[in-house]
Amino acid sequence: MIIIKSPREIELIRKSSRIVVDTLNYIEQIIEPGIETIAIDNAIEEFIRSRGAIPAFKGYRGFPASACISIDDEVVHGIPGKRKLKTGQIVSIDIGVEFQNYFGDAAKTFVLGNIPEKTRKLVRITREALYKGLEAAKVGNRLSDISHSIQTHVEQAGFSVVRDLVGHGVGRRLHEDPQIPNYGPPRQGPRLKPGMVLAIEPMVNMGGYQVFFDSNDKWTVRTDDGMPSAHFEHTIAITANGIDILTDGI
Repeated sequence: MIIIKSPREIELIRKSSRIVVDTLNYIEQIIEPGIETIAIDNAIEEFIRSRGAIPAFKGYRGFPASACISIDDEVVHGIPGKRKLKTGQIVSIDIGVEFQNYFGDAAKTFVLGNIPEKTRKLVRITREALYKGLEAAKVGNRLSDISHSIQTHVEQAGFSVVRDLVGHGVGRRLHEDPQIPNYGPPRQGPRLKPGMVLAIEPMVNMGGYQVFFDSNDKWTVRTDDGMPSAHFEHTIAITANGIDILTDGI
């Protein structure tokens, strides 16, 4: 069931989402070659808690960290550890925050130094695909119009959309209905209505769309072919006047 949020609830989700944005912008200042991913995660947790909020991912279904930090061929759910970042990598960081019993969620792919032009294009197209999806997230459209817009932009650029992972509703729970695939035909699924709050998050691979769960930690999702993947995410509210990007500013 898709839960329609009241204006008051949307404002509470905005507060959580604002902390997500501020955290990602803070990480922009400290992420650099040589830093261990666990140091980034510790900084994220400290920053979130300093705002009186809770890192939503920590302990969620057993996840051991405050953020998902995924490098190069890691799509999502990378577990922070002693690994040091290197120049030439792309690093996707996904953060969720719980504040006053409501959640916000966003992700961004960071570029470390010089990377191949095709990888830079992958990051750019993934971010553009997110905004193509947002353009389709308007009252009267159907849910799959978002999915189709993302897939079309990605595939026209020669990349592929991950199919095993989806966006989702968000509110008093981190993951609510509906699930939002990043691919599919248009004009299917429920009509979009004011008060829907959605986390839209294209995950885009340079090569094929196939992925697998790393058997070592059971969490990290990797591309089958070992090629890079990028990830961007916004939490949005649908209103009668258009979308309200609650995580705007990353």
